[in-house]
Amino acid sequence: MTAAIQWWQKAVVYQVYPRSFQDTDGDGIGDLKGITQRLDYIKKLGADVIWLNPVYASPDKDNGYDISDYEAINTKFGTMADFDNLLAQAHDKGLKIMMDLVVNHTSDQHPWFIESRQSKENDKRDFYIWRDPVAGHEPNNWGSFFSGPAWQFDDATGQYYLHLFVEGQPDLNWVNPEVRQAVFDMMNFWVDKGIDGFRMDVISLISKPDGLPDGEVPEGGDYGNSNQAVANGPHVHEYLQEMRQKVLNRADMMTVGEASGVDIENAVKYANQDNSELNMVFQFEHMDLDNNPNPALGKWYDKKVSLVDLKANLSKWQNDLAGKAWNSLYWDNHDQPRAVSRYGDDRPEYRVVSAKMVATLLHFMQGTPYIYQGEEIGMTNAYNLQRDDFDDVEIKNAFKYLIDQDHLTDEATMLRYVHAKGRDNARTPMQWNDSTNAGFTTGTPWLKLNDNYETINVAAALDDPNSIFYYYQKLIRLRHDLPIITTGVYQLLDPTDEQVYTYRRVGENDTLLVINNFTSDTLTRDYQVPETATLIIGNYDDDAGTTLRPYEAKVYHLTN
Repeated sequence: MTAAIQWWQKAVVYQVYPRSFQDTDGDGIGDLKGITQRLDYIKKLGADVIWLNPVYASPDKDNGYDISDYEAINTKFGTMADFDNLLAQAHDKGLKIMMDLVVNHTSDQHPWFIESRQSKENDKRDFYIWRDPVAGHEPNNWGSFFSGPAWQFDDATGQYYLHLFVEGQPDLNWVNPEVRQAVFDMMNFWVDKGIDGFRMDVISLISKPDGLPDGEVPEGGDYGNSNQAVANGPHVHEYLQEMRQKVLNRADMMTVGEASGVDIENAVKYANQDNSELNMVFQFEHMDLDNNPNPALGKWYDKKVSLVDLKANLSKWQNDLAGKAWNSLYWDNHDQPRAVSRYGDDRPEYRVVSAKMVATLLHFMQGTPYIYQGEEIGMTNAYNLQRDDFDDVEIKNAFKYLIDQDHLTDEATMLRYVHAKGRDNARTPMQWNDSTNAGFTTGTPWLKLNDNYETINVAAALDDPNSIFYYYQKLIRLRHDLPIITTGVYQLLDPTDEQVYTYRRVGENDTLLVINNFTSDTLTRDYQVPETATLIIGNYDDDAGTTLRPYEAKVYHLTN
């Protein structure tokens, strides 16, 4: 790399989903005081940055991603004084805070939208995307990302408004310069408070295509593909460059954009090393590799990803962004199932070793790693949750549209798919110990707990020197200490090997060899490791050489 290394390129981010992290007042919902109470835990892990999912005022139709006041705290989480205290204490401990920025849409309870829907002549009417009916129905065929149409008819004014997500999340009209300035003013409110960055929700969707043309309808589907129709619109880079000038250049901030539908060409623009837009993007191609082959069912499926396909995709992003833009590295988050269940093996005999393997594969790649709360102790998918237990609007809508409208006739199959891919897998409360409600709350948890918390919890992990927690701690320490993890060139080995994922990171003076057995089989692979190589981390107590035990991971450091 020719550009100077920035602090966020060596950083590791820990994501906190506030409502599920730690409750201090017994209402069953996590809060800001709970996060403050657990800062020492995050610091012990070694993370540098805490990404907070939305804590703003919200009616919670989409768990805080429907914001009714950007400059107020959701009372379920506490007060602005609680936030200020969290920020101050985090900074005192050397931890940075990155806020979730949700500006593709607001809540329908936001004052802007309340005014906007009053009349066609209202000053805020053009803050949102309103259109007349076409032939008595929606203005185009776009589908909501949460199933169903992306338009809602408003009786008061006889027009439809666009909502790419739930109907309580009307899309902002970024074409309007007043909207952009209002967003930038709001962002500067938080910059002035001293926050350290923004994670930008669905930022690739803020620029809608001119004329709002129909999207392609997938085979067997009912609505046009909004992702293909809307992502990376004609003015998105112009808007982000304006954001850079009016907000982001005011402080040394970390920015990551959730870029649905992004390709390499656009990722290089979003995260160009000239610092004209964002620092990095979240791309989803590797998340989509295990989608259902039936387009009408979308992501809902339970088959494991092909390792060959996974290698090809991750390698493409490693190689094609190298020297041009920066990668974000993640397996899971609040919108994805648990990493060990999806990519590893969460059966009791393999959970620990496979969780370490999955972590090893990711953390030696080039980019900034993101750890989702509970990932560092190997929390699993919540197979005990049944249809009536789910809170997530996406899951509820999937049952409604796929089962109740006969796209999928077997509810047991749908439940199996949800147990594999549903978002509530990640949102069950954090498992702190084996006491009542896993130490999360003294009340009734807002979402049912995973029933394995008595054995999988933080207290048990901290008591076990061989736990997943301490393995993550070592991975983070190695990233901080070894420059090659940040700067080394990525080289994939054996791209067609269906069982083992092996790659090198090559620097001027040293090389890393990263070996990961993705199976429960004992295998033999000879990578010609020289005797002078040092094993710097592995998930077994010894090195069996060319023998790879179930889910074995090991990393050698070689001098060139």
